[in-house]
Amino acid sequence: MADRLAVFFDPSIFDHDTGQGFFEAPASPCLPVIETHPENAERVRNMHGVLRDGPIAEALDWFGAEAATRSDLERFHAPAYIDELEAIPAEETRAYSSTTIFGPGSFAILCRAAGLTVAAASHVFDGRGMLAYALVRPPGHHAQPQMADGYCFFNNIGVAIESLRARGLKTAAVIDWDVHHGNGTQEGYYDDPDVLTISLHMNHGAWGPTHPQSGDVDEAGSGAGLGKNLNIPMPWGSGDEAYLRVFDAVVAPAVREHRPEILFIAAGQDANQFDPNGRQLLDMNGFYRLGLRARALADECCGGRMVLVQEGGYQVSYAAYCLHATLDGVLKRAPGLPDPIAYMREDSSGIDDFVKQWQQRYAEATS
Repeated sequence: MADRLAVFFDPSIFDHDTGQGFFEAPASPCLPVIETHPENAERVRNMHGVLRDGPIAEALDWFGAEAATRSDLERFHAPAYIDELEAIPAEETRAYSSTTIFGPGSFAILCRAAGLTVAAASHVFDGRGMLAYALVRPPGHHAQPQMADGYCFFNNIGVAIESLRARGLKTAAVIDWDVHHGNGTQEGYYDDPDVLTISLHMNHGAWGPTHPQSGDVDEAGSGAGLGKNLNIPMPWGSGDEAYLRVFDAVVAPAVREHRPEILFIAAGQDANQFDPNGRQLLDMNGFYRLGLRARALADECCGGRMVLVQEGGYQVSYAAYCLHATLDGVLKRAPGLPDPIAYMREDSSGIDDFVKQWQQRYAEATS
């Protein structure tokens, strides 16, 4: 019997309004066309469409979910922070940074996105299926326990992990291949020995008060969690071969050693070669092969239990195609869609030296 993937989705997530893009400030009257914000509803409409109408549709089962409850959110986020978001008037737009926009009515949508992720995790944890994917927005991996950042307000994966821990989950692992550092997830589990957090990201460093973490190798965890936070700041221009080499040499061994009961994937597609927010060169084949590797690792380490959660991916068309390719890999299907535009090729000749240097620095950080 062919594998199936449970997809958790609710159309209300389209209603989170992020407004105009931040690349062209309204104070620049010389530009007649103002872009929409990169984290807009259209990107996820295309993701929904390619899954609903693409070749993979036959392997998907669709589910909705209730919004996350207050107790769900408080297991990861500080009550005062939740109070602050909940108190924003329904008609108000508030900028938490130049890029992180809370729009009219966003609080209910944020709770729905977190609830969909909790439901996807529960679906797998309860044995109703081994594979689940939460198609949600806004993304969550930059949201820290007490702070919004990078389009993110609630850390969907963090909320889901904590909901399972309240029900008896002991160990989990998170592989985050979104092109940006998963600083919010890192912050939530930095001293926790039971949740392994791994972030592969372009080497962008800290970007301000809402993202003080550097994402560098020496941020390796603290206290009992020392060695349980792996940051892999990939060189700019890294593509398929670099990401796959690092997955095999660093990511997979760490997950094997941790032996999680369930594997979470922060599944952004913004490392693709056409993304406006990234400088990496992955194509559909790279995401397909990442999906295959993640599935094999879940099968080996945690009985096949894996939950993927949508994060970034801002090229409105190509990100959707890369999502389809990822899930084809997860389901161990042949690629269902041809790549319509990929053409850029990476120079991966230095990746083995990068891995050796990373391993040396990580050993020093954890000794």
